[in-house]
Amino acid sequence: MRTTLNIDDSVMRRLKQEAARRGTTMSELMESALRLLLREERRHVELPPIPTFHLGGELVDIADRDALYDAMEGL
Repeated sequence: MRTTLNIDDSVMRRLKQEAARRGTTMSELMESALRLLLREERRHVELPPIPTFHLGGELVDIADRDALYDAMEGL
């Protein structure tokens, strides 16, 4: 199908350069790019769960300024 698109000059220059570099036409390159953008199947990479650690309870009550200073100074 033929259609008309308005494409920014800088994008068009890069499209022409990339098509020449790949030895293909601008139409083929645009169609490939659009197919990638519009593909229905999305690849979702299954990530491992984030590890959790039990580090024990609090060592100092941060609301107690004196206890906090003592803990920071190693007393």
